[in-house]
Amino acid sequence: MGYMLGEAFGWTPNPPYERLPGDPLYRPLRIYTMDPSFPRLDGAVATLEVPYEPLEPGPRGQLFRVDNHDVQLGLDYRCAELDERNVLIADGYVPSPSDPRFHQQMVYAVASKVYLTFRQALGRDPAWGFGKAHEPARLRLYPHYGEARNAYYSHDGQEGAIRFGYYKAEDRPTDATLPGGYVFTCLSHDIIAHEVSHALLDGLRSRFCIPIGPDVPAFHEAFADLVAIFQHFSYRPVLITAIRRCKGELAHAQLLTQLARQFGHTTGHGGALRCAIEPDLEKPRLYDPELEAHKLGTVLVSAVFEAFTRIFARKTERLIRLATNGSGILPPGEMPHDLQILLAEKASQLAGEFLGICIRAIDYCPPVAIGFGDYLRALITADHEAVPDDRWDYRGALIDSFRRRNIYPHLVANLSEDALLWRPPRLELPPVPNLDFASLRFRGDPGHAAGLEELRRQADELGRYICHAERLEEFGLVAPDDPRLGGDRVGPACIQSIRTARRVGPDRQVLFDLVAEVTQERRVAASAHGPGFSFHGGATLILSPTGEIRYTVSKSMVGQGRLERRRAFLQSRRGSRFWTVEEGNYTPRGDVFRLVHADEEE
Repeated sequence: MGYMLGEAFGWTPNPPYERLPGDPLYRPLRIYTMDPSFPRLDGAVATLEVPYEPLEPGPRGQLFRVDNHDVQLGLDYRCAELDERNVLIADGYVPSPSDPRFHQQMVYAVASKVYLTFRQALGRDPAWGFGKAHEPARLRLYPHYGEARNAYYSHDGQEGAIRFGYYKAEDRPTDATLPGGYVFTCLSHDIIAHEVSHALLDGLRSRFCIPIGPDVPAFHEAFADLVAIFQHFSYRPVLITAIRRCKGELAHAQLLTQLARQFGHTTGHGGALRCAIEPDLEKPRLYDPELEAHKLGTVLVSAVFEAFTRIFARKTERLIRLATNGSGILPPGEMPHDLQILLAEKASQLAGEFLGICIRAIDYCPPVAIGFGDYLRALITADHEAVPDDRWDYRGALIDSFRRRNIYPHLVANLSEDALLWRPPRLELPPVPNLDFASLRFRGDPGHAAGLEELRRQADELGRYICHAERLEEFGLVAPDDPRLGGDRVGPACIQSIRTARRVGPDRQVLFDLVAEVTQERRVAASAHGPGFSFHGGATLILSPTGEIRYTVSKSMVGQGRLERRRAFLQSRRGSRFWTVEEGNYTPRGDVFRLVHADEEE
């Protein structure tokens, strides 16, 4: 069987700016930590240390291009000039809902922070899910795209953009927003972080944007919410305020667990748009594939956040005992200030660890058809790789919180950590020729993407390796004449991506791997069972520095029940939200993220 290279191998890599000797380390820029309605005494404004890069007016940098055109009004706003001397001295423009230049600064600063978080967690430069052949692609950010109660990410293959809408608030009083006044989604930290996470996840797993089952769009929403929530813990004033109010009980820290407060209040939700904590902690939200994507996503978010709060309680109980003379029960009244600071430091550090685990786990997810159970196995395996000695039982807390919500992986014997770890290949496979680190040609730092010629060479080596007939099953692939296809057609194997991964464990050991995605398309013809459609199988491969395949995370093209589950979803009420029938075949209705947001509004 033959193979092909995915379209990403034709795109010019787009690395971040490489700092030169004498360049500043950071560019301080002020932002709203939540949104303009958040009280200043609670930490409404923070100064971010954004990695330095020279900026054109806009601002326009190496990775992001802020576009100040208002499509609906047909006008261009004044551009933020962050390299202008007076602006540099003042740590950027003053936070203001009425200054479009601050709006531009806000989206650039928060997007840069989210990108840096992914870069640190993955140990490489994240790639976009779009690109061009002759120039590096940049993610466009439209702070004022038009009047709409929405913000969404989309791309056309070559260009990717996040479009932030603005709208009039309801006439009745809600939060601190003026009744009938304008609300800008580009001033919500949570909305910006959420949408940039969509774009970065699309670069990590492009097939996760195809809604082939209820878990797929819900996972995209949940993952983006987790990034936004854990980012709250990096803002010290907000964190200390929350710790003081909840007295160290993070399960009751609404400042930290709620998302898009102003947006939710001004669009009739009666409060924040979403929250990571259930109203009744004894009755957690349960997994239900019939739920709308955002509501289903909150089940995954609450599972991860519950595990986080459990570990926080374990790690801070000694501090509480010391502060209470051994009773472990805080007295009524204000918590001691020093204890607030210590708890805040612990919470911030732990949130960073959990966010790193959540992001690194994407490298251990299958390339297609992600399910919540798959993500649990990816979380467990990713953390086990970096921290084999789990003294605080992070992984046990995750397993238990997923179990409490009826989230179960397929094809495992039980819910023990050992059973949930992804396994090495069943076959004894030789190392992949010329993919050991001694043969790879890095572009300086291994975290930078290699040049196109080197990337194609690596992909060709892997393509020749996987296409041996006796190895296809291991990688979730099938030969065109496989009788299990029942007459369906399949395309060649496709190497979607091949990237380095670098992890640093708690004992400072550095782990290097290669992470590759291999997919294959199966085309199901229209029949008495229903219209025709396509779906994909394949595997994520984790290769060691010696070229050995350590893990294969596969979704077989002929896996048990996959065809039937896909057809059932397409024919369901939830599936009809994303798919329509044209000329006897299921085709997408439009941009998945716009459809998901529209579904939530209804």
